[in-house]
Amino acid sequence: LSILLSLLLPAQPMRSPDCGGILTPSGLIYLAEVSKPHAEAVLRQDLMAPTDAEVFVSSPEPSRNQITSVTVTDFSLAIISHSGLRLAIDVELGVTPAPSSTKQMQLAIVADLHVEMNAARDLELSSSACKASLEERQSTEEVQSKSKSSSQEVDKEINIDKICLEVSKLLLWPNEGLMSLTTPFPISPSCLVQYQPLAAPMFSEQGITVSLQTTFQVAGLDIPLPVNPVPFSVPEPASSSSSHLTLAFSEHFYSNLFFALEISGAFNMSIPTSLTTASVAQKITQMGSLFQKDLPVILQAMFRSSPRVQLEEGKAAIKFFFTIHIGAGSPDFQSILSVNVDMSAGLLLSIIDTKMKISAATIEDVQLSLAGSDVGPVPAALLEELFLPVIRQEIPAQVNVVLSEGVFLPHITGFAYTAVSVLIHKDYVLVPCNLELEVRS
Repeated sequence: LSILLSLLLPAQPMRSPDCGGILTPSGLIYLAEVSKPHAEAVLRQDLMAPTDAEVFVSSPEPSRNQITSVTVTDFSLAIISHSGLRLAIDVELGVTPAPSSTKQMQLAIVADLHVEMNAARDLELSSSACKASLEERQSTEEVQSKSKSSSQEVDKEINIDKICLEVSKLLLWPNEGLMSLTTPFPISPSCLVQYQPLAAPMFSEQGITVSLQTTFQVAGLDIPLPVNPVPFSVPEPASSSSSHLTLAFSEHFYSNLFFALEISGAFNMSIPTSLTTASVAQKITQMGSLFQKDLPVILQAMFRSSPRVQLEEGKAAIKFFFTIHIGAGSPDFQSILSVNVDMSAGLLLSIIDTKMKISAATIEDVQLSLAGSDVGPVPAALLEELFLPVIRQEIPAQVNVVLSEGVFLPHITGFAYTAVSVLIHKDYVLVPCNLELEVRS
């Protein structure tokens, strides 16, 4: 019923971000470092192809000018505040103008990069203001005997359009990664999580900030989530931070996660006990008249209200609101008691690879109250005596089974998170970490 009612709710307005991240200048340096071999491979493949000899030199006899080597000596990315990135690539080229000689040329490419959100709501990297220059590397003697006009003449012969076409090819790989950011990931057999950018990233001296909105699918349908009453923005990392990336998750993010799992029915649980109808009848005499045979007592738990996550400085906690039906019989379960259970537990958060591991820790507080009975009034003290030990033990254990696979964090395919720490603050969690490019098989 709860699934049906949630799907019948009117479409919700655009929500504010509930998580996001800041790629720091250190992270940008790392991305440039791991991109250098890729850039060299792309340039080598295209520029050394015999049919592309005219890419650089528009000679009347292009066959005489062959590029025999391509080496990227420098690859850098720098932030242009409020705009985008500046890409600079220095390339050493070995060019053979005649069979008997090879000259070294220095190619410099500078382009401005921008990140926009396309119609599919994916982030997309594009280039503009591309400039290229080519100079011949000469020894001291050659510089003295030759004028600078030769390098200037070569520079004039560059086909700028084709040089910048090579830059656009270099962006194919990062754009594939940016598209993977919005991939839906499973968090339970019937529930998926997806992170969607709300707008193009913000560029500042602190880094590149991306604000994300989490959506959940249950049984293939998007579920409407409660609107965050408190606007959330990604906190800026400390200026002394050496981490490549800082992820941020609001308290609302965690509440939405548990809400989605609740809607999917993941937390509906059947709990076996060591009790039988005969042993319970010793305490609740009316029980004996309801069952002719001595049967194992079973607890069936479901949420009567969504879990509530609370984040305080250095501590995360969750409050569960269950209705537990107590009865016997399988598969024809017969309920004889209904108990409302409110319990609080600490939450443990950790990161492995690109997943956040969440688990309920020690139960901090439990309150039981009778919600319904087929055997007359039952004192709260007797309910606690009979059922509290199994409730305290089994409910956190079964909740942790649901959470055991972890929740995928926003990430780009091919990169893992290392040197991770989890910092819990009031109303939000920060995850400073480093990026690590995974080795391709």
